[in-house]
Amino acid sequence: MKITCISASLLVLAVAGAGHAQAASSEWHDVEGGAIRIVTSGAPDASGQVRGALEIRLDRGWKTYWRDPGESGVPPTVAILADGKETPVQIDYPAPKRFDDGYSIWAGYDKSVSLGLTFTLPDDTEHEQVEADVFLGVCESICVPVQARLTLDPNANAHAGDDITAVAAAFAAMPGPARAGFEARAVDMSGDRMQVEAKLPENVKPLELFVAGTETLVLGTAELDVASRTFSIAVHDRDEAGGDKQLAYTLITSAGAVSGTLDLP
Repeated sequence: MKITCISASLLVLAVAGAGHAQAASSEWHDVEGGAIRIVTSGAPDASGQVRGALEIRLDRGWKTYWRDPGESGVPPTVAILADGKETPVQIDYPAPKRFDDGYSIWAGYDKSVSLGLTFTLPDDTEHEQVEADVFLGVCESICVPVQARLTLDPNANAHAGDDITAVAAAFAAMPGPARAGFEARAVDMSGDRMQVEAKLPENVKPLELFVAGTETLVLGTAELDVASRTFSIAVHDRDEAGGDKQLAYTLITSAGAVSGTLDLP
């Protein structure tokens, strides 16, 4: 079925009110095609760091997007605010799938998925209430942008068993870290294509490569040359002034998936 992404300006966004937190988790926020919430593993550690997960529950037939969907789609974003002060948040993604709907090729998920969240609360706030502004897209025959403000309190009912289990399961589903001898390496970036070599043990086959572009670098779909174990990726647009030096990637192989960063040549 064709997936058409409609501009957010043409749609009424679903927005959640602040509401009341349920322990270290937000309430579920219903959206067309599913529901979302944020759960944390409990009170911050000694450095103020909190681990959590954005749970995206999808109804049958609905999909959502990876960090760089590709030709169409809405990548997830999460902004964490403690006592009104924004704090950086790292988002980790499970290995995505490639979809070709006949209109565009994009990366994402066709089943319920949890994204890993890691953030550090400022030490000059009481952070009894944490707010998370979430923006993502879910799609069936059209793409529906979803905007929600979710509220939680990591210190309330800290370290609840169900919350810890949910967060642990989210991080356990992530690709392993890339390592020497089991990784992807950018070997050339000249003209309008980038070449990326899969460095793997002989008995492990590369299957798919997902490379996230940036605001100043737009990439196409990675195409594998089986004999050379090299992926070729079209560079659709590049602003040399952007200064991109590293790109996030996920490499899927016959022995599992790993994630890392490509150092651009």
